[in-house]
Amino acid sequence: MADSAHNLDREHLATTTFVELARQLVSDFDLIDTLTALAARSVELFSAAHAGILLVDEHGNLGVMAASSEETRLLELFQIQNDQGPCLDCFHTRTVVIHPDLTTSSPWPEFAVEAVDAGYRSVCAVPMQLADVPFGCLNLFSTEPGSLSARDVALAQALADVATITIAQDRTVREATIREEQLQYALNSRIVIEQAKGMIAERANVDMDEAFTRLRNHSRNHNLRMTELAQQLTVGVIDLGVVANPQPRNRQPRKPRQPA
Repeated sequence: MADSAHNLDREHLATTTFVELARQLVSDFDLIDTLTALAARSVELFSAAHAGILLVDEHGNLGVMAASSEETRLLELFQIQNDQGPCLDCFHTRTVVIHPDLTTSSPWPEFAVEAVDAGYRSVCAVPMQLADVPFGCLNLFSTEPGSLSARDVALAQALADVATITIAQDRTVREATIREEQLQYALNSRIVIEQAKGMIAERANVDMDEAFTRLRNHSRNHNLRMTELAQQLTVGVIDLGVVANPQPRNRQPRKPRQPA
C-alpha cells in the first residue's frame, strides 16, 4: 500500500510539473525562475540530492542557468572550467550519460574527486535539444550509488524535452540567431542575479542558497522578474536591506465574534 501511495503521489507530481511547464508556452515567463523550479522539482521526482541545468550561449559555451543548491552550482562550474564531466559529455554526444558510482573508475577523474568530496556518489545527465540543435542538459546528482531505472530516465528526458520547448516557445527562436540572442540574454541575466545574491548574502550574513531564496521571494511578492529586481538592487534603485532582511507581514487581527 505504501508503494502504491508513493507511486500515485509521484505521478501527480510529474503531471503537475508537465502542466506548469506547458502553461509557460502561453505566458510571459521568467526563464531563470522556471528552470530553477524545474531543478527543484527534478530532485523531488527522482529522489536525487540535487539537480542543475546548463544552457549553451551564442559562442557554444555552456553556462549554469539553474541549480537546486549553491554547492551544485559550484560543481557544475567546476565541470565547465575543467572541461570534463558527465554534463559536458552529455552535451557533446547529445545522449544520456550515467555513472552509477563515482568512487570507482571514472572517465572524469578530477570531476569525480570533486563530486565525491561534495558528497555525491552517482550522476545522470540528460540532453536538452530541439530538432537536433543542442540547448544544454539537465543533471541529477545523488548521494547514493546506483543508476536511474529506464522508466526514470525516460521521464527525465521528457521533462528536459518540454523544458527545451518552453525555452524555444516562440517560432522564430528556432532560427539560430534568435535562439542565441535569447539564451545569451538569459546567461547575462544570471550574472546580474549572482551579483545580487552576493550583495544579499553579505548584507544579511546568510549563505548563497538563502540569499537566492530571499531574492526570489521578493520578486514573487512584488510581481517583479528576478532579473529586473537584481538589476535594480545592483544599481541601488531598490533598497538592499528590504530584500536582504525582509520583515514578516503583519496579519490582520481577527474580529471578535458577535454574541448570538
